[in-house]
Amino acid sequence: MTGISSLPLFHRVRGVHVVVTGEGQMGDAKRRLVERAGGVPCSEAEGHLARLAFVALDDPREAEAVALRLKRRGLLVNVADQPDLCDFTLPSILDREPVLVAVSTSGASAGLAKQLRLRLERLLPQSLGPLAQALSDAREAMRARWPDAAERRRALDAALQEGAPLDPMQPGAMDRIGPWLSDAPAPPVPAHHVFHLASDDPEELTLREARLLGEADVILHEPAVSPAILARARADAARHLLPFDGQPEGTVVELRRAR
Repeated sequence: MTGISSLPLFHRVRGVHVVVTGEGQMGDAKRRLVERAGGVPCSEAEGHLARLAFVALDDPREAEAVALRLKRRGLLVNVADQPDLCDFTLPSILDREPVLVAVSTSGASAGLAKQLRLRLERLLPQSLGPLAQALSDAREAMRARWPDAAERRRALDAALQEGAPLDPMQPGAMDRIGPWLSDAPAPPVPAHHVFHLASDDPEELTLREARLLGEADVILHEPAVSPAILARARADAARHLLPFDGQPEGTVVELRRAR
């Protein structure tokens, strides 16, 4: 296990009632947050209509009492400034709708999450949102071009890489989707890569190793390989311990400890 204590999720609340208990700046901030996501702020009395709740009260005892009442009714509750009472925490959100980047410290430091998000704001262009929407609009065309899901994923991975036609960090990428679909080369052939790891530290992966690990369909690894290294792979990549006698399909990354 990697020690991660939270499962990052995006909860759709458009048109959904969300309890917000609290007055003053804290309460107003939570209401704005709910409204910004399209939710409908409501009172504790309307909790039977809701699935989520925010408790923003100055008195810690009162906040705990309200939180426990709401939890007993089956709601997931966030309590301002009391992470131990929270069923979920709020990340600092970078908005490039429909692209959302959430930075969380699991309640440890909202200030740190904010500063990391501000750094990312300078790096990620506003064009990410239009590019994501254009890719969504082109989904059926991509399925027609590459009916096989694994082949389609490899083609898109190749097109989105740095310097490739749809590089998301370059201006005008969304306008190149049509020409890319018409003239895209065949997707890369599935390959089998073997990495000999000298360290358990994922920061010591080369750029190439980190990229291929994140793209691989199958991970073959020795038992001694660090969970921190394995965490850099796609969550939906198949994983098998070595030695492995099967015939893995797709791009394979084999992780071995350096001898």
